[in-house]
Amino acid sequence: MSIAVSIVEDDPQVRGSLGKLIDSAPGFRCVSMHGSAEDALVEIPKVKPEVVLMDINLPGANGVECVRRLKPHLPDTQIIMLTVYQKTEHIFNALAAGATGYMLKQTPPAELLVAIKEVHAGGSPMSSHIARKIVQSFQNSAPPPDEAANLSPREAEVLDLLAKGFLYKEIADQMKVSYATVHTHIRHIYEKLHVRSRTEAVAKHLGQSRARREMASPA
Repeated sequence: MSIAVSIVEDDPQVRGSLGKLIDSAPGFRCVSMHGSAEDALVEIPKVKPEVVLMDINLPGANGVECVRRLKPHLPDTQIIMLTVYQKTEHIFNALAAGATGYMLKQTPPAELLVAIKEVHAGGSPMSSHIARKIVQSFQNSAPPPDEAANLSPREAEVLDLLAKGFLYKEIADQMKVSYATVHTHIRHIYEKLHVRSRTEAVAKHLGQSRARREMASPA
């Protein structure tokens, strides 16, 4: 089965190029293209894509607001921000709104297709520079470590594998459980850690681990 992708991009040329890239690549299909958040919010829930490529700088409501309003209607749809912005504020706002990945528009086409596959498989594609910013931010404001104590042993194992970069299917294989079971564990992890994405969960896990080490180390 091919991965169904929707594109939200106000530049007609960029939008058309992305559509051609998706439709010409084996294993992908472009199910809709939108030039504004307003159009996307009406039409995307009708086609229910598996992945959305979302620009930030849109006329009217911006891409972050579009993600925030779209995600409650399509909780299983993964959204990759595809933009020129590298500012920490834009990155955090997008992830907090419900985006799962953050890629730059200058990303080579082959890498973009890999990113779509990765997010569809349970990953959070983004450049190492952007990922480092996120982790550092959460580490600098590490939450109390006792939140992790609420996780069951299996949930803690899943979270540890997520932090090591395993995809959902790889976690299922590693733990010898079904893909659906992994999804259930991850949903419980999000609820207990009060996060909304894999990136936030991993960053909080790293921050809590760091805080525990600091508390355990002698003065």
